[in-house]
This record gives sequence, C-alpha cells and structure tokens, in this order.
Amino acid sequence: MALGPFYVADKLKGGNGMRGIALLMRHGETAWNREGRVMGRNPIELDDDGRAQVQAAIPFARLIGPELIVTSPLARARQSAEIIAAGVGGVPVAEDPQLSEVQYGRWEGMVYDDLIEDPDYLHYREHPLDAATPGGETIAQVQSRGVEAVRRAIGDNAGRRILFVSHGDIIRTVLCHFMRLELSHFRRIRVDNAAFSGFQLIGDFAEMKFLNLLPDPERAFIAPFVSKKRESP
Repeated sequence: MALGPFYVADKLKGGNGMRGIALLMRHGETAWNREGRVMGRNPIELDDDGRAQVQAAIPFARLIGPELIVTSPLARARQSAEIIAAGVGGVPVAEDPQLSEVQYGRWEGMVYDDLIEDPDYLHYREHPLDAATPGGETIAQVQSRGVEAVRRAIGDNAGRRILFVSHGDIIRTVLCHFMRLELSHFRRIRVDNAAFSGFQLIGDFAEMKFLNLLPDPERAFIAPFVSKKRESP
C-alpha cells in the first residue's frame, strides 16, 4: 500500500481548526456560454439546456448529500442552487455576493472574437495576476473573496457538507488555494457547467475528494465554444 493515505488519515483524524466538507458546483449552461460571450455580473438566466444539465446532476448531488447550499446571487447560479436544493429534499439556500462572477466591466457582453482584438484583454490574458479587469479586479482579489466565502461558511457550520454554487473562475481560484497550486495555473483546471468538485478541510489541510465530476463526462472533452473566426477556412 502507498504511504500517502497514512499521512492523510492522520491529518483527518487529528488537526485543529475548522472542519467541514466543501462541495463546489458551477451553474448550469446559458445561451451566452454557448456563444462564448462574457457574462460577468449580467443577470443571465439558465436556458432549457442549462436547466436539464442541473437536473441531470441531481442523482449525484443526492449521493454527496449537501446539508446547506451557499450560492452566488446571480440568476444563473441561484436558479441552479434552487434546482439542486429541491432535488435533494429541500435543503436551505443562502446567498453570498462574494461568490459572484468576476467583474469584467466593459468586456461584459463581448465574445471571444471581439476580445482577441482588445489590447487590454491581450495583456490580461498573459498577465492575469498583475492586470485588473476593466471592472477593477485582479485574479488574486477574485481568489481572496472566494476563499473567504468558503472559509466563513465552513467556520459558521462546523462539520456540515456545504455546496457552493458559483462561477468558473471563482471555483478555479478557490481550488488552487486549497490544493496549494500556484494561482498562475488556475486556467489548467477544467470547470464545466453543472460539474462538481469537493474537498474535506481540517484546519489548514485539505484533501481533494473529486474534481469536475459531471453526469455526461464526454462533455469535458469538448470545447465550451467555437470561435467563428476559427471556423472560417
């Protein structure tokens, strides 16, 4: 047997500080997702496909058994949280604005083919740790508020399983923090719509339980959108 599990077992049975299980879910798909359009803080709702994605995730949600759901207040996240809450038996849902999507400012509503010609975006794409979005956030600030939301909810609900329903880059950066990955690598973590990740937290130690689980795993191998310019011959 490998020795790694011995270390983890010692950590999980000992340790001081906060204890709990954090389950992370990205909201279901919207029409803007398929278009590759930046949603940001826009109140975009789930479409029929997005609702179907979240409904398909209910059987797994029942297995992992969240006792509380904390969601971004944006419509697409709140709707996803309510579908899951009803599907697992009516667990309570609370909102936390710190789980809201990145503030993208003037980039909101733009598609990839517009952004790729924007000098500010090109700089941000290459230097996301140093450059702020036109909405005024760096990716480090995004991570900080996401981690704070998770730690606060776990601290206030010791030992409970909490499902956090949020947005792609929030979840990526939170996972980087608890996995001790350099934030510069946040874009290497795939976070699909209506997919789950989860970890157990004991003090300052977190063990990943699963990453980007979704009911139709073939979707993880498909690009989330296709650039019209790239489709052109």
